[in-house]
Amino acid sequence: MTKCDANLVGISIGGGAPLCPHVYIVQVFDNTPAAIDQTLESGDRIMAVNNFDVNGRTKLEVARMIQNAGKSVNIKYEKLLCDVQGNKTLDILVKKLKHQMIESMSSSTADALGLSRAILCNDSLVKKLEELERTEFMYGLIDHTRRMLRAYFDVFLVYKDLGDTLCAIGVKESAAANEAFTKFGDYHRQMEKVGIHMLKKTKRVLEDLETYLKKAIPDTKLTIKKYADVKFEYLSFCLKVKEMDDEEVSYASIGEPLYRVEAGNIEYRLVLKCRSKARKQFAALRSDVLVKLELLDNKHFQDMVFQLKRLLDGLAKFHILSQDIVSQEKLFPIECDFAPSLEEATNGPEETGFD
Repeated sequence: MTKCDANLVGISIGGGAPLCPHVYIVQVFDNTPAAIDQTLESGDRIMAVNNFDVNGRTKLEVARMIQNAGKSVNIKYEKLLCDVQGNKTLDILVKKLKHQMIESMSSSTADALGLSRAILCNDSLVKKLEELERTEFMYGLIDHTRRMLRAYFDVFLVYKDLGDTLCAIGVKESAAANEAFTKFGDYHRQMEKVGIHMLKKTKRVLEDLETYLKKAIPDTKLTIKKYADVKFEYLSFCLKVKEMDDEEVSYASIGEPLYRVEAGNIEYRLVLKCRSKARKQFAALRSDVLVKLELLDNKHFQDMVFQLKRLLDGLAKFHILSQDIVSQEKLFPIECDFAPSLEEATNGPEETGFD
């Protein structure tokens, strides 16, 4: 493995004599030769450096061996196999639940209870869930718009029926009245066609808005929830590592041996491995959340304006065309003879008419 310009590999090590028989990797730092190489991981045991056995050496001695190895160093290691799911003990689950509780608390409540509010617990990305829910509520306007367009459709059906009725009336009237009623009825038929065309276009606007509301927002909310779950898991492993570190320090301060350390500190190394894997998942999901939120914001502020403009333009165009249709020429007043039939005349007024 080739070192960086600062003569570093990019790892921190733990264990070693006199307390622990093994030297192991505690952490692999980001953007370092070890991280880029992706072979060494937290919890792995270091066996040799440039073919020199490290058994029985202190961690400081091993660190110097790596530093003095020149530009390139060969680290022989023993991989620690770990099942993250299988190592989620009850203690980890309880810690995870605690972090979830703290997340939902206000700062004053958490302080009163003496609970730690780490930076990752007070996460602004998780707060985006509330904003997305408010955005969903705002998009209730889509249902209102759909009901409004349905009302327009019902009006257009009335236009069509009225047009048919006016044309039927015109057939029975004099030439002048026939022309007026026929044209007036045809105008209503034209308005019905213009209106149906408008509805077909505005329907696409609703479909685009519903894609944003029913697919984009729920998908982002689900990603944020997954991110929050992984974040709490990562925090739980961090807290577990801190507790085990404190335990080692307390035993060392009184000169008492700690069995797990004397046995190679396998339990601690497993937690380190789990923490490392949880951190990678946390970082990947955080990046995914940031990308989706950016895309969602862009669509909300840019595409939303465009879609609303399409909707309003469609409605405005319909009303303008309808006005142009009915104002083509003056049809009224006209003279019509609504003389009742002989049968109706025997039961009603002798003659009725209007100009």
